Amino acid sequence: MVAHLLTDTAGRKSFMVQGIGKGGRGKGGKAALFQPMFLVDILATENSHTEIDRVKEAALAKPLQSIPFDVRKSTVALFMAELLYRLVREVEPNSPLFDYVYNSVVALDEMKEGVFNFHLWFMVGLSRYLGFFPADEYREGAFFDIENGTFTTEPPRSGLFFNADNSLLLAQLMEISPSELGTLKMSRIQRKEFIESLLAHFGYHLDTVPHIQSLRILSEVF
Repeated sequence: MVAHLLTDTAGRKSFMVQGIGKGGRGKGGKAALFQPMFLVDILATENSHTEIDRVKEAALAKPLQSIPFDVRKSTVALFMAELLYRLVREVEPNSPLFDYVYNSVVALDEMKEGVFNFHLWFMVGLSRYLGFFPADEYREGAFFDIENGTFTTEPPRSGLFFNADNSLLLAQLMEISPSELGTLKMSRIQRKEFIESLLAHFGYHLDTVPHIQSLRILSEVF
């Protein structure tokens, strides 16, 4: 199979993984290592005939204790993986981005409360490493201007902005830690509206609105 990985030394990179049939998906099977957001160490060899290098050896860098067994967390991990697949195109090392993603997976695996808000927190944080994190501080009653990346006291004429409630939520997610996500109370409708605003924000700055298929599954779980 071809595995798309975010690496610490080469940015996003695709690898050919052979021997998938050996050991199946159970213990010892290579396929079991390459699940959404699993943390792996690999040894790869360059292939002079194609642009895809071959994975020679692979092992878990950090075994995940709960993500594979908790349907809520595994659904969030699937969403994170698809989001990164569609948005991250860098083929150069980006240590801050890699560390953010790695540490986010660890935080999701260890957290006890607030799983239902984790994908929102992850998207807000990801915008920092993609270059369009909000540029100023929130003020009470403000609106977040998507075009300029700032909070404003009046709704922008462009029509590209977060409403007051979503702007407040954005500000909260900018400051909160994963361990505090359980303190944010919102309904399924509020989560849906907020993520739609986030996707509009991402779409404006990346010049494309990502069609995240796993979002439907996420909305059913949460």
